[in-house]
Amino acid sequence: MSRLKTLYNDEIVAAMTKKFGYKNVMEVPKLDKIVINMGVGEAKDNAKLLENAVADMETITGQKAVLTRAKNSVANFKIREGMPIGCKTTLRGEKMYEFLDRLVNLALPRVRDFRGVNPNAFDGRGNYALGIKEQFIFPEIEFDKIDKTRGMDIIFVTTAKTDEEARELLTLFNMPFAK
Repeated sequence: MSRLKTLYNDEIVAAMTKKFGYKNVMEVPKLDKIVINMGVGEAKDNAKLLENAVADMETITGQKAVLTRAKNSVANFKIREGMPIGCKTTLRGEKMYEFLDRLVNLALPRVRDFRGVNPNAFDGRGNYALGIKEQFIFPEIEFDKIDKTRGMDIIFVTTAKTDEEARELLTLFNMPFAK
């Protein structure tokens, strides 16, 4: 069992119950899943770029990535419905906690001029979205083998009802929110 999952079971449940006054342990919000999405707009011209993006994502997450396809055609972008334009991975359970641990303790401190993540990027329902500009902040990616710098979106889906509860939950997981 990962260190964060063990931490969640004991300390986080106690701290959240104390702060929000939950009457039942099942009321305490928990991290449901982490969805990592990488949009590769240039994939319409060069399919090799999409293959490299999928390989990078699989290296970062340790899990197979799924291709995302265009839902509808956009003539201005020269995209037709059904064209592969990105990839995504959904992490749950043990891999989710392990990825969160690596993100918070290894990857985010490697970002240049890092002052913390945006504390206002919640959606109103307790989910948090984080954008990363460069994939090589993760230690698994070898800088020499990168063909192009790609960013990604990381969405933390929680069972929290409000943004305040979700912010507290992620803070207890050591998410470095900007002051």
